[in-house]
Amino acid sequence: MKLVGLSGSMVGSKTRTAMNHALTILREKYPDIEVELIDLADYDVHFSDGRNYLEYEGDTGYVASTIMEADAVLIGTPIFQASIPAPLKNIFDLLPEEAFVDKVVGMIVTAGSPKHYLVVEQQLKPILAYMKATMVQTYVFVEEKDFYRKEITNDDVLFRMERLVEDLVSLFTAYEGIRKAKEAEYGF
Repeated sequence: MKLVGLSGSMVGSKTRTAMNHALTILREKYPDIEVELIDLADYDVHFSDGRNYLEYEGDTGYVASTIMEADAVLIGTPIFQASIPAPLKNIFDLLPEEAFVDKVVGMIVTAGSPKHYLVVEQQLKPILAYMKATMVQTYVFVEEKDFYRKEITNDDVLFRMERLVEDLVSLFTAYEGIRKAKEAEYGF
């Protein structure tokens, strides 16, 4: 299994902190899983212009291809101005319509207000559903008050992150078994 962690912002540290923590849990509990973090702050990704993702070069081509080759994606996003950040939306625009077919997707969201959970429900989940993602239904929502000096200090958030990682791997394993059984029915 190959999992890509996608930190969907070019600014701030909270989403990256949360993603690092979740990926550390993943690496410790499941050392056989290939894990890669793509933090959009580290890449020069061009705006989508409608062409096939394979035609992009440089960082843009690398980021799009890496996500497309993944079996699972853990998306980390802050909420800015009651919306997902433009760099994350741009990633979705770069990818084909059915980019997440047969991929399991989990989400970690950082926000300054508890009301911003609605952004996930009304913006992020519909985009992922449209792109055919199999979503882990629960996500981890981390508020400003849960951080102190670039560390997560809320034990409940840490527990939910561990659970999210377990659910992501379990869901992938279950769907992979179903896919293999379906393919075996064809007999060729």
